Amino acid sequence: MNADALSSSSPPQPLRIVVVPFLAFGHLLPYLELTERLALRGHRVSYVSTPRNLARLPPVRPAAAPRVDFVELPFPRVDGLPDGAESTHDVPDEDRELHWKAFDGLAAPFAEFMAAACADEATRPHWIVGDSFHHWAAAAALEHKVPFAVLLPTAALLASLPGRPPSEPAAPGLEQPRYEREGTAQVITNHSASAMSTIERCILTQERCTVAAIRSCVEWEPETFPLVPTVIGKPVLPLGLLPPSPEGARRAASENREHATVRWLDAQPPKSVLYVALGSEVPLSAKQVHEIAAGLELAGTNFLWALRKPRGASDLDADMLPPGFQDRTHGQGLVTTGWVPQMSILAHGALGGFLTHCGRNSLIESLLFGHPLVMLPIFGDQGPNARQMERKKVGLQVARNENDGAFDRHDVSSAVQAVMLEGETRTAFVAGAAKMQEVVANTDLHDGYIDKFVQQLRSYTAASAN
Repeated sequence: MNADALSSSSPPQPLRIVVVPFLAFGHLLPYLELTERLALRGHRVSYVSTPRNLARLPPVRPAAAPRVDFVELPFPRVDGLPDGAESTHDVPDEDRELHWKAFDGLAAPFAEFMAAACADEATRPHWIVGDSFHHWAAAAALEHKVPFAVLLPTAALLASLPGRPPSEPAAPGLEQPRYEREGTAQVITNHSASAMSTIERCILTQERCTVAAIRSCVEWEPETFPLVPTVIGKPVLPLGLLPPSPEGARRAASENREHATVRWLDAQPPKSVLYVALGSEVPLSAKQVHEIAAGLELAGTNFLWALRKPRGASDLDADMLPPGFQDRTHGQGLVTTGWVPQMSILAHGALGGFLTHCGRNSLIESLLFGHPLVMLPIFGDQGPNARQMERKKVGLQVARNENDGAFDRHDVSSAVQAVMLEGETRTAFVAGAAKMQEVVANTDLHDGYIDKFVQQLRSYTAASAN
């Protein structure tokens, strides 16, 4: 065999990939999952974040660990931002712009990391994979001639944003209500202390990227996924959904068997409990929390509520819930304000449904177990995600005022009863959730997307080398 034939049959060299997620655990955790999956395929991955965020991540799987390097960037100090507030979870709503300012301060240490990595061909990255807000990471990639893949939000959100090409109208039933349009416009165009709006960050990043990558697939978002390349104007590489592994879910259920919430569930009848969790960063007002509480009480179904302190509440016990609520619902529900093992709860046989804000992580984790949904989206991609799930008959949104997004206890109660009470309506939602479970739980499907993603990265690398 000649040398050319021998070299063509040898396995390709592992890629060196830098993954730099946004400083929110809804980004940090799924892209740690991506990091693991790439490392398990033999690639060397540098996962870049700040010290406190890295310290709070779960350990990577032992088989992946030798090929994962955690890179700390010092978190910049900003006047007015609390010490240690490195993730969005640590930051009060009123300080979010200060957090953006600190985030932009990571540009210099990231540039230093890239300069050191690119000084030696043995450590030079083949790719950087970064979030939509990382205009400074994309700039460093351009400077060092390293291709950059920008991580996109959901296709449902992208297809609903203002400025979509006229030839690509929103899919029927996915149009934004007025309150959501106005809220989205305010968030994406606000400058304040950080001197740059969200939309400006995203545009800069997309202009500087080589390709886009998205934690999605056509099986999950058939209505909107085909629209994304037109909206972005760049090639789009699907990653699949990066769902938690079934083994990890079973391990979590075993490890958290003695947690108070799991022990409470153990005493409940099968499929009888509604899990209520609106994310760790959803900015609910005290009034909204009270209406949700009153709605749960009216609905009369069993519930487990993982409740975060609402805006304006001065004391966790006195201000969070309506007076006497916990006494009146004793035996019907359990409210907890501490950390809960969400995967263990979702995997529990007593769960019959999930009242969720429809963040991408929560949707994927819930539908991994086939739970029908009561949907109460608040901001970001949650509204488009909820409308997409509602079209798939996975559950029902809480009715809202079209103009201001207001809802009351009766809206909550009506949606909860429709999803949780046995009958034709619940049966249809359970069937819809089971169809989506087939997508989320399809390990071969999502493994195939990661394999193809790697192949596409290789093909771009090879093309740029020629």
